Amino acid sequence: SVGVSTKSQLTQWPVQLHLVSPAAPYFNECDLLVAADCTAFALGSFHNDLLKGKKLVIACPKLDDTQGYVEKLAEMIKVNTVYSLTVATMSVPCCSGLRIIVEKAVELSGKNIAIRNIIVDVNGEIV
Repeated sequence: SVGVSTKSQLTQWPVQLHLVSPAAPYFNECDLLVAADCTAFALGSFHNDLLKGKKLVIACPKLDDTQGYVEKLAEMIKVNTVYSLTVATMSVPCCSGLRIIVEKAVELSGKNIAIRNIIVDVNGEIV
């Protein structure tokens, strides 16, 4: 209902991948969440289940001009200590491109970081 609030778990700004700086100090020594734009709207518990304790970048692999995304993420991973990397995407086909971008970025960074994949279906459930 209106007026009932849940505390935001967002601890930095900006969050859009086009706008963030790979050298921003909040990305050093962090757990990083790369989320497709729609995930935060589809998953009602996004803040507490996925975002809590992490730094965030968001992107849409279908609608964004993704040129430079691989390189930007690779630089972010390369110049910072990233403890963990989670990718949250929707279960729709257009979202799979974000996982590919992140996988290529990790490879390009030269670092060995495991990627945790979270998939949210259109009913707002993690699958």
